[in-house]
Amino acid sequence: MFHDTQPARIGDDGSLDRWADFRVEHPREMLALLRELRDGNVPVNLSAPDGSALTTSLWALDATQQRLNFNADESNPQLQRLIDTDEVVAVAYLDSVKLQFDLQGLLLVRGERSCALQGAMPREIYRFQRRGAYRLRALERQTLIARLRHPSIPDMALELRLLDLSIGGCALFVPNDVPPLQPGSQLADVQIELDADTRFTTTLTLHHVSSIGRSDGVRLGCEWPKLSGTAERALQRYIDQTQKRRRLLSAG
Repeated sequence: MFHDTQPARIGDDGSLDRWADFRVEHPREMLALLRELRDGNVPVNLSAPDGSALTTSLWALDATQQRLNFNADESNPQLQRLIDTDEVVAVAYLDSVKLQFDLQGLLLVRGERSCALQGAMPREIYRFQRRGAYRLRALERQTLIARLRHPSIPDMALELRLLDLSIGGCALFVPNDVPPLQPGSQLADVQIELDADTRFTTTLTLHHVSSIGRSDGVRLGCEWPKLSGTAERALQRYIDQTQKRRRLLSAG
């Protein structure tokens, strides 16, 4: 049996370009993605090889001048370290899609009441689908719970509601009265309780924090890096059975 294929793109050095399928280079496409980041006030994580990093958001873009403006706190010591390096990478998440691009020509622009971190418009953006698995959204009547300790305050026990989950990760709802959790944090010994028969303990990696259009809390996008075999089977069985029940209800 023969399958239709597409010729692979060739890199600058003549070798096959394995990142070609993920690269966005058309100005209109890049502008659309950047506008989504701006309009959604999406957290953008900036990092450099020396370990300096900060989380900000894109508040303005100038397509004519080819410049981006990020919110900046001049008192943050990480800010000047990022400006001093010429290898800054920006990473942001639009739901299930990871965006990554290089930032060059960073400088601090001071205004009367605020300042901005300004950089050149990227020449390309990499767009990665973070998961291909079915994502199950929790219904209002469902109570899916994650119990854990706050990574920065070990004495604080949290009981958070799951908004959705898949075989690759989950989203947690965090009320505003909980001290902020930072992207990149490892959440250890998280007890997941989906129903009376589906409970397991795992580690979560917090990838991003985003608004969900409500004023009482935020959404944490998390990945479980490595589930045990027992936990993975239990999770897959729960997702499969829930899918079947919802299909039957919708068909009725």
